[in-house]
Amino acid sequence: MKQIKLNLNNQNQIKLTLEATSKILKSGGVIIYPTDTIYGIGANAFDEEAIDKIKKIKSRDKEKPLSVFVKDIKSARRIACIDLKVEKILESIWPGPVTVVLRKKDVAPYSLTGNRETIAVRIPKNEFVLKLLEKVDFPIIATSANISGEKNLFNSDEIIKQFSKMRINPDLFINSGNIQNTLASTIIDLTSNIPKIIRMGLVGKENMKNFFNKFNIN
Repeated sequence: MKQIKLNLNNQNQIKLTLEATSKILKSGGVIIYPTDTIYGIGANAFDEEAIDKIKKIKSRDKEKPLSVFVKDIKSARRIACIDLKVEKILESIWPGPVTVVLRKKDVAPYSLTGNRETIAVRIPKNEFVLKLLEKVDFPIIATSANISGEKNLFNSDEIIKQFSKMRINPDLFINSGNIQNTLASTIIDLTSNIPKIIRMGLVGKENMKNFFNKFNIN
């Protein structure tokens, strides 16, 4: 597994890393990368071979869906069904640590969604990831950098130790140091009139309650 040590305060280094990373993603590669929550494992969300590789790396059940990052709501609309009401909600929570489950469009592979008719989408609040999304112009898979069922990894040395010994390795680890935050994104389901909290994460219960009240959601 190749590694790039990234200083997120060094713009020239970010630029060079974006070039290298986008080439790997465009060629079907898999990366481990820093996000606005935890380290993620990513690839081209339209590439079924890359999707399969991620599931093998994570020892993840093929029926389990993978969430994706997009650069803006227009890009989200490319893969998910978004009406005006939902768009208004998304504008109020993105970019940020809330993943939203929406009805998928046909362009999203069933291998990505675990054969479901829904897809989990988010715009991250992270300069590096947003710039990467601009360079590749396709959604990037955003699943936690761990083996399925095991704890999330926040220490860069632990990530190297864990994934270097796997039979199938990620192609690149973008190492920006240890992650201080220990919570993943909150996940809400907006596929029906009554939204459901699927996972409580970085955005807590009180904030979600205030959010629902704002939109008169019961």
